[in-house]
Amino acid sequence: MERVTLRIPKQQIEEVEQMVETGEYPNRSEAIRSAVREMLAEHDTEPERPSEKRKRRKERTWAKV
Repeated sequence: MERVTLRIPKQQIEEVEQMVETGEYPNRSEAIRSAVREMLAEHDTEPERPSEKRKRRKERTWAKV
């Protein structure tokens, strides 16, 4: 497994830590890996028309800052 260093807004890290504390994920790394898997699975859907792609971008929740 590769190590990646990234900067994430404090509010998002606090939300991830809350998910860890409640037992939803065993640790922050696994929570972030899960989010990446979900993002990649969403990306792997069949090709879309440009108008559909724009609509989907507006609906994404994983890119909130």
